[in-house]
Amino acid sequence: MPTAGQSGEVPARSRRADAQRNQQTLLAAAAAVFVTSGVDAPIREIAARAGVGVGTIYRHFPTRADLVVAVYRHQVEACAEAGPSLLAGADSPFAALSQWVDLFVDFLVTKHGLANAMQSDSSGFEALHTYFLDRLVPVCAQLLDTAVDAGEIRPGTHPYELMRGIGNLCIGRDSDPRYDPRRLVELLLRGLRRPQSD
Repeated sequence: MPTAGQSGEVPARSRRADAQRNQQTLLAAAAAVFVTSGVDAPIREIAARAGVGVGTIYRHFPTRADLVVAVYRHQVEACAEAGPSLLAGADSPFAALSQWVDLFVDFLVTKHGLANAMQSDSSGFEALHTYFLDRLVPVCAQLLDTAVDAGEIRPGTHPYELMRGIGNLCIGRDSDPRYDPRRLVELLLRGLRRPQSD
């Protein structure tokens, strides 16, 4: 009896892995388009960036809300996984915190369109918000604690407080192209720094 390899068929596990990779590529492309063009960006723009047909996107995500929610979850996971990686590879804990905050700002820019995309599904939105807090507050706490322990920032900043402050600075970015929250977020981070004379 021939094995799967001998018969020319791709093993199911390999097909699932390929499908998962393709979906991750599609979600990363959608996230990048949402950051630059908003959650109402044309599906064809996302398809072109992902290198797939429009039909492929609709096959995976029948509605825009489905796509936006999937991008939201994808970005939460990317932010959560980035924290420890950045700490391991950055020049300093503060550099890791700054790089993570940059990813977080990209995420927040996308997140602001989520409520409109989900329209009346308030319970679904609340569940996603809880998921967001459960995954990201501990990561932010680890980054802050490590920077405090290294003597780079002052102690006393709570992770939820910092994330909420950054979120508030990001509000309005999509309705006013003259406003770039990144400059103010950078000022906020500078304010956490411990003066060298301390």
